[in-house]
Amino acid sequence: MSDAHLTERPVDDDRDPIDLTDEPIRLSNRNPGAAEDERPSWSRRRRVAWATAALVGVVGAGTIGVAGWRVAQQKDAEITQPERIVGLTRDDSDRARSTADYLRSGFAADIDLDRSFGTVYRDPADVRRSVLVFGGTTLLWQPERDLDSLFGLMADETGRVTGLREVPAGDLGGVMKCGTTSGEGGDFAVCGWADHGSVVMAMFPGRSVDEAGGLLRIMREQMQSRP
Repeated sequence: MSDAHLTERPVDDDRDPIDLTDEPIRLSNRNPGAAEDERPSWSRRRRVAWATAALVGVVGAGTIGVAGWRVAQQKDAEITQPERIVGLTRDDSDRARSTADYLRSGFAADIDLDRSFGTVYRDPADVRRSVLVFGGTTLLWQPERDLDSLFGLMADETGRVTGLREVPAGDLGGVMKCGTTSGEGGDFAVCGWADHGSVVMAMFPGRSVDEAGGLLRIMREQMQSRP
């Protein structure tokens, strides 16, 4: 505190000591007796502003922390194409490989992937219910946006995807969606999943959307892994 805040007093050793009461010292220029509505309100507004800023900062930090943890957990995904999966058998014939590669290359042209794949799984009970799966792995910051882009790509190849809706993604998290499109054999279900490390689409001729969504969720659990 500077000397400007001190009041000069004549030195008088005979005066009684100053009695300091228990009342707290007020660090304010306000008149203690003034009515509440007559007191300056800037300090109250400042307190509210600081509290609001602190709250936004805490919430923002929490959101960034959760998002960062999710990215770190999902980013290093690996996808395999087992020979058998959910009662389906991988079709390694030339015709199936050609179809799968066509879908894979069209997929990779729109989304920059570290690794891409395309596979046809044959249903031993009915070849018309074979499943075509294609996609890949890479770091995705906005998985749902990229998945929606793939459904747009499907519309270019087969026709508009209708009834698109989100379905349970399972324990691996991310987002999974299904809808219906049309092909030479009529309408069929199309589903896809995306997380921060992978994005995959699948076509399900001869299956309903509900059946296709459940089947892809199980296939994903057997195809996708993380370190």
